[in-house]
Amino acid sequence: MRIAILMLALAGTLAACATRPPAPEANMVPGLASDVRETAHRGQDDLLSAGLGLAGLRAKAAPFAEPGAPTPVELRRRAIHTSWTGIADLGPLGGYGALYGAIPQVPGREYGAFLRLPGRAAAQRVLVQVPDDFDAKARCVVIAPASGSRGVYGAIALAGAWGLPRGCAVAYTDKGAGSGYFDLDTQTGVALDGTRAATGAASLEFAPAASGHGVAVKHAHSGDNPEADWGDHVLQATHFALAMLERAFPRQAPFTAQNTRIIATGLSNGGGAVLQAAGLDQAGLLDGVVALAPNVHVAGHGRALYDYASEAALLLPCALADARFDALPFARVQGKVAPAWAARCAALHAQGSLAGTDLATQAASALAALQGSGWDDAALATAASTTAFDLWRAVAATYASAYLRAAADAMPCGFRFSATDALGAPSAADAATRAAWWSDASGIPPGAGVALLGGLDASADATLPGVQCLRALWTGDAAQAQRLRVAVAATAADLPRAGLPVIVAHGEADGLLPIAFSSHAYVQALSAAGRAPVYWRIPHGQHFDAFLAIPGFGDGYVPLLPYGYAALDRLWAHLAEGAPLPPSRRFATAPRGPAPLQRAALGL
Repeated sequence: MRIAILMLALAGTLAACATRPPAPEANMVPGLASDVRETAHRGQDDLLSAGLGLAGLRAKAAPFAEPGAPTPVELRRRAIHTSWTGIADLGPLGGYGALYGAIPQVPGREYGAFLRLPGRAAAQRVLVQVPDDFDAKARCVVIAPASGSRGVYGAIALAGAWGLPRGCAVAYTDKGAGSGYFDLDTQTGVALDGTRAATGAASLEFAPAASGHGVAVKHAHSGDNPEADWGDHVLQATHFALAMLERAFPRQAPFTAQNTRIIATGLSNGGGAVLQAAGLDQAGLLDGVVALAPNVHVAGHGRALYDYASEAALLLPCALADARFDALPFARVQGKVAPAWAARCAALHAQGSLAGTDLATQAASALAALQGSGWDDAALATAASTTAFDLWRAVAATYASAYLRAAADAMPCGFRFSATDALGAPSAADAATRAAWWSDASGIPPGAGVALLGGLDASADATLPGVQCLRALWTGDAAQAQRLRVAVAATAADLPRAGLPVIVAHGEADGLLPIAFSSHAYVQALSAAGRAPVYWRIPHGQHFDAFLAIPGFGDGYVPLLPYGYAALDRLWAHLAEGAPLPPSRRFATAPRGPAPLQRAALGL
């Protein structure tokens, strides 16, 4: 799908949410599927932190006055708090606000809507923040797809923190995923203001034509393959951002790619989304791209996430039983290998998949298999946290459902999402749990009162049946497996247009999206095609800055956000001032240690 299609398809009329009529140029937005909601945020309720500031973001989120019926203001504040604390290391040792980053008050306006791509079942949620000090004479907008499967504010710690204080507008998109969960028991979803509404009572972020029990999640159950559309979501959000700038400043209209500097940036899945957009942007909407730890692959280069996530879900629990991991955070429970991990080794050996009759030999066999498929020691060590939190299984189950376009009651391998009672049995969610999904959920259960159920047996390694089923969807020959691989192939990024500035930064100790499978392979593909991306490698950089606040874990790593901000600074200097792009480099970093982060450890 190319931008010419987006320009012509499914145009709509902006609704009267503003205090004055929009400029004529703002009346047509490709794919508009709702009204446009305009809100002002000044005084104690700003754009960047909803008035919380650094101290408020570091504190526990405030409870809702009425847990079952929070106001849009409360939901927005909590969603921003969740997005900051889910991405940034705001802990006392992390250096945020001292060595790098800042959270000043930024007053301004927000414009939110649902947009739908041609032929797609579900909409993306988009939101444009326009600061009051936006400089219409030096126009800039930052396009910011959410990391992971997060809600619309999911990139605020990267793009908002960098762009809003600079006077740029920032356009966020949930890229067809997000936290707009639909409750099948009550047939309610999330309205544009974040509150819950019944089907037919308001425009909903996600409303599948389904009945029954449990929870439907847009990433998994939209009936689309949202990952294949990430790039188009970014470009569609770009058009929406330009239209909203015309709405905000009608006397300065038109706002176009020719008179507005447009930078796309994202982290993790957001990084993959901006690289997908770069590969589609032959019309020249984007002026530059910064991708931080991107989930990206190019056909014939690297490995797709589903491949190595399903492999990790199967083999890492056993491999991490190897004695070399004894001292790693999350690799042991009270100094011992988790019983389920030892049971995984025994089960795989009994099936003939691993050599050895004792735990040590079986773990070594699983470890050798992972190393043979490209996992290096740094990624394996950090992957202990991902494995301990059972993220591989959650990711694989969600993505498999998306690739196979499964309904909520027909997820592959027997999985399903549901609220649970005190004993862990499926149950209807209560009003307070439902009300907080939009603000609190990450877009991939478990979390926020929604559990991942199914795919289990009664053995000592209860998750093995589901995990083996998920892996077989990649390695097997069944029709369902073939369909999944076709869907994954559709997510590959194309090459960016020649001359587009692209900066890719990635931690060498990333245990969720290993650099060898993603950024390194992507940069090699671009270089082989005559492109010249800037490639920053960050020793001691892992995937989740927020994990660095966990006692003991952050000692061995440095945060990623400083490199994202630095890359955006250098890209800006290149675009606005004519400075040369920075060179590709491997930074001279050092582990943070148990004391507060020091500037020298970053190597910047």
